[in-house]
Amino acid sequence: MSSRAGKPRSPVIPDPRRILVDADACPVKDEIYRVAWRIGVAVVIVSNQHLRVPAHPLVSRIVVSDGFDAADDWIAEAADAKSVVVTADILLADRCLKAGATVLSPTGKPFTTASIGGAIATRAIMADLRAGGDQLGGPAPFAKADRSRFLSALDAALVKLNR
Repeated sequence: MSSRAGKPRSPVIPDPRRILVDADACPVKDEIYRVAWRIGVAVVIVSNQHLRVPAHPLVSRIVVSDGFDAADDWIAEAADAKSVVVTADILLADRCLKAGATVLSPTGKPFTTASIGGAIATRAIMADLRAGGDQLGGPAPFAKADRSRFLSALDAALVKLNR
């Protein structure tokens, strides 16, 4: 193909960035789609069960087996330096950070190499307390401010990856 000026057009190179979503309990899938469509970034929804996803060329769905950590394993293997991974799973976040990915929680909190050790330690302490019979409250309810913070963090992460 050639352009009007007669010069050959360079081929369109697809955006190498993508968003990998640990989707089974993700409360911000609709927000992810909106950002991805606006920017033109692919989204991969990974789950242990069939989830409805929009019929859009930028959105794909991977349904893994219901085996323990099957979705986590798929995401960790696919994650790379051009990926933004959305997960609330601290151990998956650690694996993805080690693969060079940018990792965000659904509340917009970034997991970083500097913060992941503390998050893993806190997770272990809480598990020990629960195992000892302590009654602990769960996480705070997901709020409108969390959704807004997530949108800002996802947008910023994708812009940063484009540099």
